[in-house]
Amino acid sequence: MTASKEDIEWFDEEGKRVDGREKDEYRETTMEIGVLDEADGSAMVEVGNTRVVASVFGPQDLHPKHLQESDRAVIKMRYNMAPFSVDDRMSPGPNRRAKEIGLVARRALEPVLDLERFPKSGIDISMEVLESDGGTRVTGITAASLALADAGIPMEGMVSAIASGVVADTPVLDVNGKEDKEGNADIPVAVINYEDEEESDEITLLQMDGNLTQEQVDECISLAKQGCRDLYEEQKKTIVDNYEAIRGEQ
Repeated sequence: MTASKEDIEWFDEEGKRVDGREKDEYRETTMEIGVLDEADGSAMVEVGNTRVVASVFGPQDLHPKHLQESDRAVIKMRYNMAPFSVDDRMSPGPNRRAKEIGLVARRALEPVLDLERFPKSGIDISMEVLESDGGTRVTGITAASLALADAGIPMEGMVSAIASGVVADTPVLDVNGKEDKEGNADIPVAVINYEDEEESDEITLLQMDGNLTQEQVDECISLAKQGCRDLYEEQKKTIVDNYEAIRGEQ
């Protein structure tokens, strides 16, 4: 018999979550850029057992021409979950959920991009989910921001994203697959981070799935903002380390 949500022991006697984390702790995260030779920019981000590869092509001439904007570049976003990324094998190809996530991801990234520098151009961004254990859309946004930086696309800052949520009425940071599916709620958040921390925290994505109190929502957003700031530091380090490695090879 499958245990109900009420029967799940979400926290142990020490207050640790089902995977041993504190409520304000995100999963072990690794980032890498330049993972695809043929792309103009690329990145892979692993958050726990979730792994996403993002690629960027462009700016380049946009065809057909009727899609062009005379004063700015047009972002074309693709989000896809590989059939082998989840336990239940998925049908290949785009579906309604993938299109919706692609749309919100594009809207999360656009505010930080200097698209006016590339009129009549197109920038193609792809997010491919290789493994899924919660947080695929936010991991994809974090990876896509890194891939844009790797491609040399001008940006005012970096976009970082993470999902907070509520399990057993307790707000937690970075929900994993079990917490996402069987917890009370999850709140994906994307934030523009700048070098000056006082200018950061501009939210470009905020979604909510579940029935929460205002206090729970406020705490989830606060947790997510701090999580995004920490991810931003990892993004910066990834870019700097890659640059120094390339310089060392020259």
